[in-house]
Amino acid sequence: MKAKIKNAVSSRINIIGLPILALCFVSFFWGTTWIASKEGVKHMPALQLVAIRQFLGGFLYISFFLFKKAPWPKGKQWKTIIILSILNFVLSNGLSTWGVKYISSGLGAIIGALVPLWVVIITFFRGERLSRLSVIGMMISFSGICVIFYDHLTDFLIPSFRFGILVSVASTLTWAFGTLYTKKKAATFNPYFSLGLQMFLSSILIFAYTGATGISVPLSQIPAISWWSIAYLVVFGSVLTFIAFIYALQNLPAEISTIYSYINPIVAVLLGAIIFGETLNAAIAIGGSVTLLGLYMVNHSLRKSRKKAINSV
Repeated sequence: MKAKIKNAVSSRINIIGLPILALCFVSFFWGTTWIASKEGVKHMPALQLVAIRQFLGGFLYISFFLFKKAPWPKGKQWKTIIILSILNFVLSNGLSTWGVKYISSGLGAIIGALVPLWVVIITFFRGERLSRLSVIGMMISFSGICVIFYDHLTDFLIPSFRFGILVSVASTLTWAFGTLYTKKKAATFNPYFSLGLQMFLSSILIFAYTGATGISVPLSQIPAISWWSIAYLVVFGSVLTFIAFIYALQNLPAEISTIYSYINPIVAVLLGAIIFGETLNAAIAIGGSVTLLGLYMVNHSLRKSRKKAINSV
């Protein structure tokens, strides 16, 4: 019986393909991490949660590679790791987690999907021309965002809401810079080991900040629900999903591997409505769909530009 089940599962995986299954895993579980973050920061400082999460995730990665006796990065590779640690984990992950303390997890996820817009804007200011598709996509995305925030106009009178929006948008900007830096300074060593080192270094920096500012609380005062959120974020958000993400990137075409960025917000919005009772109305549904459509057009334009650049070399 066990052999039949094993053969059935194996044949199903072969039909679907392991990279596609990895992408499905990423698409769903990275959407759920917004929910876990929202629940965790209800009961403890957001940056302390981020620091503990990155410390445990980084520790697991580094322990594995120490056990495997993998070579450590050398020279300029450390510079790349430190910069990406600050951009992607201290600032982007830290600020996005801080943001969902003041706004809904679904809204945070939709804002988090805006990274391609920043990439296009940054490359424009660096002297690169924008394609017509990029401009149209940006206009569509902006109109979708206006529809979403039309429902939140009165919320902007609340200082905490404005702060949540501000740090959430800032987190997408730093992730965009991190994305462009990664492209420019592609690592020549193991990406998983690099990821673990980035997490670990970022945790040290955030621990130093929370300790110096006195915003952290004693570990004994952190309730069980927040520890469960951290455990979920470490296992599914920092370890398993990143492994699946890098595997999907390495084995799927770029136009397929980026699909997760459109599914994550949908998962977060739906689960936020089911679990937390967050608002899910026509404005959010229509505005979110329009925003994701515009983002798809921007991403498609970026991929076409990259293909042209590769073919011209």
